[in-house]
Amino acid sequence: MRFVLQRVGQLVMVLFAVTVITFASVNVLGDPLTNILGPLARVDCTDVYAGIKPDTSTRGGTSEGDCAIIAETRKEFNLDSPLPVRYARWVGDISTGDFGTSFQNQLPVSTVLKNKLPVTLRLVGIGLFFSLALSIPWALLSAYRAERTFDNFSTVASFGLLAIPNFAMGVILLYLFAVRWSFFPTRYEPAGIYNQLKSLFLPGLTLALPLAATYQRLLRTDLITTLQEDFVHMARAKGMPAHTIMTRHALRPSMFSVITVFGINTGALLGGTLVIERIFSIPGLGTEIVTAIVRDDTPVVLGIVVIIVTGFVVVNLFVDLMYSFLDPRVRRG
Repeated sequence: MRFVLQRVGQLVMVLFAVTVITFASVNVLGDPLTNILGPLARVDCTDVYAGIKPDTSTRGGTSEGDCAIIAETRKEFNLDSPLPVRYARWVGDISTGDFGTSFQNQLPVSTVLKNKLPVTLRLVGIGLFFSLALSIPWALLSAYRAERTFDNFSTVASFGLLAIPNFAMGVILLYLFAVRWSFFPTRYEPAGIYNQLKSLFLPGLTLALPLAATYQRLLRTDLITTLQEDFVHMARAKGMPAHTIMTRHALRPSMFSVITVFGINTGALLGGTLVIERIFSIPGLGTEIVTAIVRDDTPVVLGIVVIIVTGFVVVNLFVDLMYSFLDPRVRRG
């Protein structure tokens, strides 16, 4: 229990640091009031606030109505408070599920996240599933036939998959299997779970292939090392079948490197969806955050960043717990 509490405390600190940096960046580097009101935010209301009647005789002159709108907007979005106070209020709001209101369409950010998050989670889940489903048997077979034809071919194939950029892989798969051969749709189809999964197959595979190559190389190397251990030789001396030795005795103690990289790559996988969703026209968080950044929609950007960072720290907590499951000595460390 102490081990879990320590890890939770560390991850909370990571979440706090990232949100502070992100919140400060989007508020210091840009003017939220301009993002909300546009050119109206640049109206000089100094005289109005000082009680001096503005001169509206000239075109473009300041009006009390404009200044009232600016004042109300500042109050509504807490822009009249110091940055630390605004951050504290923002954290308090998101702890209750209130991520604020989008500057562009005036919808609650929570509604935007509710609509976009499930699509991205399905895409990431499919990518993770494919990466593990491909890499584990691939690594087992390569380690069992180390330095033979299949292993040598696997080495070349894995390096090739790692060398191809994600966006190029996506374009190739999209052209071959969706445009040319029409096995899969070219765009995301939201109607029905079957159509959704079929639409996410190619983008999920695009995310998975480089990860599968990485996991395969790591797991193969660790398996080869584990197969030299005394307990494996003992299992062979007892006449155990090769598949039993590989799956029951060698696989579990060889998973540390894969699990470590799995946790780290999950954050990169969430970031990788930005490009993949654009290529395959998927209406997920990746597409939404690109649009929000272009439009300077600060609440949406902050909301998506919180979701991504929270997902990253939760996955890494899961990785730490997996360490303790694979090797109880980790808990004592």
